[in-house]
Amino acid sequence: MKQEIAKYVSESDVCQRVKADHLKPADFIVGLPRTPKGYDSIWVIIDRFTKSAHFIPVKTIYHAKTYAELYIARIVSLHEFAYNNSYQKSLEMAPFEALYGRRCRTPLNWSEPGERVTFGPDLVTQAEEQVKFIHSHLKRAQSRQKSYSDKRRRLLVFQKGDHVYLLVSPMKGVHRFGVKGKLAPRYIGPFKITEQCGSVAYRLELPPHLAAVHDVLHVSQLKKCLRVPEEVIEPDLTYEEQPIKILDQKRRRTINFYKVQWSNHSEEEATWEQEEYLQTKYPSFLPSTSNEYAIAVLNSYLI
Repeated sequence: MKQEIAKYVSESDVCQRVKADHLKPADFIVGLPRTPKGYDSIWVIIDRFTKSAHFIPVKTIYHAKTYAELYIARIVSLHEFAYNNSYQKSLEMAPFEALYGRRCRTPLNWSEPGERVTFGPDLVTQAEEQVKFIHSHLKRAQSRQKSYSDKRRRLLVFQKGDHVYLLVSPMKGVHRFGVKGKLAPRYIGPFKITEQCGSVAYRLELPPHLAAVHDVLHVSQLKKCLRVPEEVIEPDLTYEEQPIKILDQKRRRTINFYKVQWSNHSEEEATWEQEEYLQTKYPSFLPSTSNEYAIAVLNSYLI
């Protein structure tokens, strides 16, 4: 009976729409409690060769220009010694030692003898030997880690005629509300695959209201539909949401986004929406609210 229940739940149309993906992001740690300065995410940058890592607090509203400025300002500086001076199993030495060819001088080893004087030719030879040493250990470690990863890797391969769900995104004109809290859909669909474009992209048969969305999508945006629903069932908990306040705004290329708080939802549940969508769906909301937001931002700079 337990297996039958698990099978029924896994094939449920509502569950497949709502359930979050199991794959975690590789570069950003998001969804953290907001700090007094407004940071709510961590940007992780790892040097692939030395395995040294940089952890930079960021905000979800940052755009490409801000990240570029952060990269220049933070990566060129020396920081994260606690991590970089720790022993790495893959390297069999500390990342700092792999990067600079010597151990980092800290209060823990100030009593040890300093480095001996090394002349140019000897320094080059030592550096070349250390690079070969690191390469050999990294190759062995990557092979070992790949074997671990392959055991748990989930290969997403679809066939023509399969049905898939599409990840919710304001860029696609799809919005999560209509159901409260955890039942807010993370995926829409299912949609039929009409063609495979390359090895990691598929063409979908999208409905008219998604005509503005490019119909060729990367496999990371798709989720397999285990059972195509025979008829559309309206959930009992659906209701109409109304925007009540704009909390933030950003611009991506030529598209303006507003962070909107909705009725019956807290500020933590606010979502990013396109300006065009808000003007079309709620024409009386955006102009007055955006002016209030602009005044609030101006006052914050004058304080």
